[in-house]
Amino acid sequence: MSNEFEDIVVAPDERLSTECAPIEEITPEVRALADRMLRDMYATDGCGLAAPQVGELVQMVVIDVGYTENKRSPYVLINPEIVAADGEELEFAEGCLSFPGITVRVTRPSHVVVQALNLDGELMRYEAERNLLAVCLQHEIDHLHGVTMVDHLGPLKRAATMRDYKEALAAGARPGDTE
Repeated sequence: MSNEFEDIVVAPDERLSTECAPIEEITPEVRALADRMLRDMYATDGCGLAAPQVGELVQMVVIDVGYTENKRSPYVLINPEIVAADGEELEFAEGCLSFPGITVRVTRPSHVVVQALNLDGELMRYEAERNLLAVCLQHEIDHLHGVTMVDHLGPLKRAATMRDYKEALAAGARPGDTE
């Protein structure tokens, strides 16, 4: 088994600010990447993980917002696209495996509709409103476009958050740790 903590790319790695390439074909390598991402996400108690967070600059995310030790219901989204993000703006405390040791209050639309391919190449539609799935879909898809949760903050709040993050790292924070 891989060491999940070393697999996770942490800020300020430039891969986290890179636009990812679409996946042209669902190959055995793409399936293996999905498996690896799911293993890493579960091992670090995450509810979502984007490919650039494991160093792969392709458009894939994995999400499971309701898993327990005995029940998993993961989504694998290939080339996900937000087709609608609307509704009341809501603030949510977000964590990120690539920013261990901190949480950030981010304001996002409360309703989101996403289209993506699954591992069978079928076009799927995901819709969520006012819940963790709505936040997670937007957070993970942001990663595919080089946007992290701290990019949603104003300059002063971003600077203070990055100071807190550097302190958390210095204190030994690892992916999956939140404040």
